[in-house]
Amino acid sequence: MKKLTVFTPAFNRAYCLHHCYESLKRQTCKDFIWLVIDDGSTDNTKELIETWQEEGKVEINYCWQKNQGMHGAHNTAYEKIDTELNVCIDSDDYMPDDAVEKILDFWKVYGSEKVSGMVGLDADKGNQILGTTLPKHLKQASLFDLYYKHGVTGDKKLVYRTALTKKYPYPIFENEKYVGLAYKYYMLDKDYELLLMNEVICHVEYLADGSSMNMLKQYHNNPLGFSFYRKELMKLPFADTAFKFRQAIHYVSSNLISKNGAFIKETPEKILTALAFPLGFLLYLYVLSKNRRVNV
Repeated sequence: MKKLTVFTPAFNRAYCLHHCYESLKRQTCKDFIWLVIDDGSTDNTKELIETWQEEGKVEINYCWQKNQGMHGAHNTAYEKIDTELNVCIDSDDYMPDDAVEKILDFWKVYGSEKVSGMVGLDADKGNQILGTTLPKHLKQASLFDLYYKHGVTGDKKLVYRTALTKKYPYPIFENEKYVGLAYKYYMLDKDYELLLMNEVICHVEYLADGSSMNMLKQYHNNPLGFSFYRKELMKLPFADTAFKFRQAIHYVSSNLISKNGAFIKETPEKILTALAFPLGFLLYLYVLSKNRRVNV
């Protein structure tokens, strides 16, 4: 059995998916499966994948599903993966030629069931690391602590043990397509830390049609998903009051967008949410104004 699954959610990305595929063909270690979750594409993604499967250069599993959004594609991927480790490489990203080899060599030496997996570096296509490197004085840490205690910035690449990523599935809300992926990661932080690997294992590009570049639109169109995410983050036992207050601001805004009059009753932090209401209301007005301008 292969050790690692590289999975890629894709929605109408046939025009750029070849960059990921070509990088996987160049891998110095072939001990991986490429799982493509086609999240309802209407372009020629399916035909493209079939062509690559016929080439036989990479072991490829393909699954089409009705469009559910990024988190729904992740749910399906985690249901289907049966390798020990998995890593998500988005459809507009690609891996350095030795990335799989570095991941598996590192895990062979340091991996265990005492950690949730490992975290490596993302870089842009000019090989500039996104944000900061990982703290060199640490061997492992939770993802939450890396960002909120140790000052790490920028996107990082997460390699998780599959047995753990099957936990905490993302909820699917009717007519919505977004729940923050970090929900699962912070849930796992409650019980495990990640090994730190200061190596670039993914090159990223933020395309104009990607979710990262359309966050305000996502915020407006998916208030139930955003509200769920913020509510769960307010429950984190290791989060401080300032962090929870920021989540409360977004929680208020999302519930105003969804017209949920019971959000004070439903919040896990009633006092913080009440205090956050003025700022949450201002954020709500800002999101509405920005989306009106986009739709004009």
